[in-house]
Amino acid sequence: MTAFNIKSFTELVSGQVTAVQSRAQKLVDFSIGSILRSLAESNAGVAMWIQQLIVKLLVTTRAATCSGEDLDSWMADFGLRRLSAVQATGQVVFSRFTATHEALIPLGTLVSTIDGSQSYTVIAPMDNKAWDAELSGYIFEAGASSLTVPVRASAAGASGNVQKGMVSIITGSIPYVDTVTNNTIFVNGKDAESDDEFRKRFITWIASLSKATKGALEYAISSYSEVTSFTLTENLAWDGTPKPGYFYAVVENSSGQNDEEFREQVFRSIDAVRGFTINFGVFCPMVITVDVVISVATKNREHDVKVIEQIKKRITEYIANLHIGQLLSYTQIIRVAYAASPLVTNVTSLSLNADTADLAASPKEVIRPGKIVVS
Repeated sequence: MTAFNIKSFTELVSGQVTAVQSRAQKLVDFSIGSILRSLAESNAGVAMWIQQLIVKLLVTTRAATCSGEDLDSWMADFGLRRLSAVQATGQVVFSRFTATHEALIPLGTLVSTIDGSQSYTVIAPMDNKAWDAELSGYIFEAGASSLTVPVRASAAGASGNVQKGMVSIITGSIPYVDTVTNNTIFVNGKDAESDDEFRKRFITWIASLSKATKGALEYAISSYSEVTSFTLTENLAWDGTPKPGYFYAVVENSSGQNDEEFREQVFRSIDAVRGFTINFGVFCPMVITVDVVISVATKNREHDVKVIEQIKKRITEYIANLHIGQLLSYTQIIRVAYAASPLVTNVTSLSLNADTADLAASPKEVIRPGKIVVS
């Protein structure tokens, strides 16, 4: 957008004074409190208001400059909606000190973080042997000291992503159940689509209107907020043999479960824009588990335990966020270790799956963390 020739209040008053004085035959009184000074200032005030209205109008009528609800309204004219936030999900472990009685963890049971800022609800399972549909809950059998059940964040957004051990409060009480914790981090919660992401997707949508193009397929897949990464491979079958006129998509969702329903949704979306007679398939990525063994030196050995935990956390997060087909760089892990704490002075050794080289992934593979050993 061309820069506006916007004037300040002082410039507007000064311009009027200069114009009047240049046409007068003698000196005109524009001192503070004079009639002409008051008139010039009132005109400047009205001009400032009109000027602001023009700027506001120009900002809200362009997708590149408007934001929030104004951007939503602008996009709604094209039938495009902002992707909503996604609730974090994960597993929590209920435990008890005495395991002599059978207990029931009802559907909808609430648990929360230590500070109470985030709460989670026990949800129905995808596959859990302890689930009892008639009782609408999970059976905690007598003799068992712990039971793992799935939960979902009560509020959608990235704020539902918490570190290991943060979920430790049972809201209310469950007979014969004493404690709860999460042994894994929650990472699949997502905030609503940002303004910049919304604009970027709009450009992709415009490019997809020709249909049956790679851009159209990419837009169809990325329209699901659950999709975290994907790849498209053409003229090859899943087993790598040449197959002209065929392509396959490898997709991964935010929960990491990649269930059949999710793949079916992506399949229908692609089917709506594919070329006539073009065959395709949708698959989940093959997971390459990487074991990391790293040795570091620190400035102060008194803080080694905290530093080690921080390095483990950062390396795990980095590997967990790799996309399908993305290479795991050997040197990047070293950089992550250094960035984890200012107390790290040297990385003395590092191996990825007992090797000292980059770990590659094909377009149908994704690298995920296994055992992270830091010493």
